[in-house]
Amino acid sequence: MLDVIWRSVAIGIGATALMDVWAVFLHKAFAQPRPNWGPVGRWVWHLRSKIFHDDIGEASPYAHEVALGWAFHYFVGIVYGIILVVLAGTAWLTQPTFLPAFILGIVTVGAGWFLLAPGMGAGWAASKRPNPMQIRALNLVAHTVFALGLYGTALLIR
Repeated sequence: MLDVIWRSVAIGIGATALMDVWAVFLHKAFAQPRPNWGPVGRWVWHLRSKIFHDDIGEASPYAHEVALGWAFHYFVGIVYGIILVVLAGTAWLTQPTFLPAFILGIVTVGAGWFLLAPGMGAGWAASKRPNPMQIRALNLVAHTVFALGLYGTALLIR
């Protein structure tokens, strides 16, 4: 059982790392802004008292919010790796297929659209941002890359 847990954790870390590599590629190739995990860390810090903010930038800063944001980013990826193995079954670890990873990857976009974005003041699915459709499309692509990372990491460690 411990082996299953460690492999699930590794799958989540690998998928999250691939998503980060994708973000670097988008930054270098298309001048997309790099992810800023500071506001996410600030949001996580303030979860103790409030979930939804009008603007997370107006919340009091936290000295280690960037580190907390990065840690939370990888924590969520690990949780998703564990959820994938729980839902797909431990047999999936020996014969991974893309479809369960893809379904989970797309479903996880909902956490960003309906919890993180409104929690930080961006509105449901980034509706308060000037370019919500572009953000949504980039989210879907990034979570597809995350799904490829789930699947690819599972293949590497099977």
